Amino acid sequence: MLALRLIRGAHPLVLLRRLLVAAASAGVGFLLLCALTHALAHPGDSAASLRRLLWCAVPLAATVHLAVAVARTDPGTSPRTGLSAVGLGPGRLAVLAAVSTAVAGALGSTVALLFFLHLRGDLTGLPFDGAAAGALAAGRPLPTGATLTLLALVPLASTLAAALALRPRGAPAGPPEPAPAPPPPPGGLPWGCALTTAGLAVGAYAAAAGRGASVPLPGRLDAHPAGGLAGWALTAVGLAVAGPALTHFCGRLLQTRRPGAARLLAGRILMAEARRIGRPLGVVCAVASAVITAWSLYDTGPHPFGPLTGLGAVLVIACTTATLATSAVEARRLRAGATEDLRRLGAPRSTLRLAALLRVLALLAVLTPVTWAVATLAAVPLNR
Repeated sequence: MLALRLIRGAHPLVLLRRLLVAAASAGVGFLLLCALTHALAHPGDSAASLRRLLWCAVPLAATVHLAVAVARTDPGTSPRTGLSAVGLGPGRLAVLAAVSTAVAGALGSTVALLFFLHLRGDLTGLPFDGAAAGALAAGRPLPTGATLTLLALVPLASTLAAALALRPRGAPAGPPEPAPAPPPPPGGLPWGCALTTAGLAVGAYAAAAGRGASVPLPGRLDAHPAGGLAGWALTAVGLAVAGPALTHFCGRLLQTRRPGAARLLAGRILMAEARRIGRPLGVVCAVASAVITAWSLYDTGPHPFGPLTGLGAVLVIACTTATLATSAVEARRLRAGATEDLRRLGAPRSTLRLAALLRVLALLAVLTPVTWAVATLAAVPLNR
């Protein structure tokens, strides 16, 4: 009941974030149910149905990533002075955040089920003149156990991920530690470069060899080997791992050659927030490189992307963008005190706005060529 009251009394922006999680959960639930109906309509082709189900893991992962970001930035579940005295310590607040995530995921899964049943004609007759009847196996009954299991995947995965991300980490017993030194630049760049290079190499080898089982997307995409898709997955992980280090480098780049107040402030903020926004930035770069690669394939060959593939792509793009926006808003909230101190010291608003613009330009100047290079290298062997 306390979690429901916190949800009801939350700020409109917080409610909007939770609605985004619910909408993403609804989209993934619909894709999972479509994979189930493909298995019902093609009982003799279980391998293809399993591959379609596994392809839903990509938007599922993006949705869980968004749910964790929203749970982290929920002000209603952040620790406050005095809450432990009434039984709302860090552990209880983490449970409340997980329950809020579960409620949003369950709402989305319910909407997905209702919309799916409506398209199948199980509620009020076949809509759209029965255009979706064949694709959704309208003449076959849905297995209740499998349907509920698939619909529970998103709420369960999101809840577990949020609970693990927000679990309290107790301080070690003993004498107080001395004040820590300022952090070193974030690591991960060597591993990110290695994973990205390995992914490009695997994709090029798979395309050149021309071997490997085809992996159809939920829609139509039957021409690309599994090795090439696995290579792109490695490339995406590499970009996500290298994101914090690249963001930190952008901050260092802004402070070169005798920076003024605006450049110095922008660079320091990027360096301080590299770990918070770097990983979502890396994920966005990975998704953008995949979009560029897919667009090049779309222009040079047949159009193998079906409507369900488009839905999955929209879900991944929307979730990764919303995750980055959520992390950026939370970073801005955390530095609000420092910003207010700067204003009290006489810093003009124009300098703060210029610093924000410089941060965006620096990130674009560094990450855009990286994204474009990765997309171009990934598309070269696929276009041959």
